[in-house]
Amino acid sequence: MEIRHSTNPADAKHYDTARLRQQYLIESLFQADEIKMVYAHDDRLIIGGANPVNAELTIEAADVLKTEYFLERREVGFIHVGGGEAVIEADGERYSLNKLDTLYVGKGTRSLTLSSANASNPAKVYFTSALAHATYPTRKVSVQEANTLNLGSLESSNERTIHQIIHENGVQSCQLMLGVTLFKPGSVWNTMPAHLHDRRMEAYLYFDMNADARVFHFMGEPNETRHIVVANEQAIISPSWSIHSGAGTSSYAFVWAMAGENYTFKDMDVVPMDALK
Repeated sequence: MEIRHSTNPADAKHYDTARLRQQYLIESLFQADEIKMVYAHDDRLIIGGANPVNAELTIEAADVLKTEYFLERREVGFIHVGGGEAVIEADGERYSLNKLDTLYVGKGTRSLTLSSANASNPAKVYFTSALAHATYPTRKVSVQEANTLNLGSLESSNERTIHQIIHENGVQSCQLMLGVTLFKPGSVWNTMPAHLHDRRMEAYLYFDMNADARVFHFMGEPNETRHIVVANEQAIISPSWSIHSGAGTSSYAFVWAMAGENYTFKDMDVVPMDALK
């Protein structure tokens, strides 16, 4: 498991491109028959990807966790982002996930395995895991069951559909929040006007992009913005002090996940456009 330590805005505004990418960009999450995980000290979120092809993959507790098993003191949300049917077993209970299906697994589940139903069309499963103080029931949710918001307009290049899945009025968790945003053709801007939520960090996974497409992800304090160029199936760690917005060279999708103190969408602080620099 790779470890990424927290940063502060006073230091981050001096980072060059290479340092920004090293600190906040996760470039390679999906490798055949491997599980990749990054431990972000920002609210201790674990960001992971699995691409089971011929093997059944087991999520185990890395030494950094100092626990007997992965979910001894954690919860996790899985979302299927590409390929064929994924199969996840949680303590022997089998769940089949199609694209954009989500599976929440609560604290105390000892065994987690992932596989693909068909090796010729292997699944890609993205997951985020947060600290948990209580146990909530395991639950599978299709994207059609999510709380859905249609926002933006084609005129402002941000016509999009937001599916809120793990949140206060949906699948219950201790602190993990997760959903997916899908863009209409011709729309490329996400989360603009930008906002902050100093009580929660956030992670983005950009996906459903062509190989030569890119998203310019904007981060930093509102008056000290920076950008990171992101390719398909790459993820961003967004500290609580940073904006998190982006514009693509074409339409795309992204999974957003949050962890931290507050468990609500109402604590966002909108950043006026004239405050961005």
